[in-house]
Amino acid sequence: MSICPKNKTSKARRDKRRANWKMTAPNLATCPTCGALVMPHRVCKSCGSYNKRTIIAQEEA
Repeated sequence: MSICPKNKTSKARRDKRRANWKMTAPNLATCPTCGALVMPHRVCKSCGSYNKRTIIAQEEA
């Protein structure tokens, strides 16, 4: 059991704590091989390379 709060927390004071709960856009970097936008430290979905090396072989359509 926790102790009871001494005073009531107002709605404005409560909602100030929740003001920083917003989503942020993901950081994107350009792939050095093909130039597509990729999330950092992940394999590129368009060319399959990571750190200038081909990790996943892509089929030519």
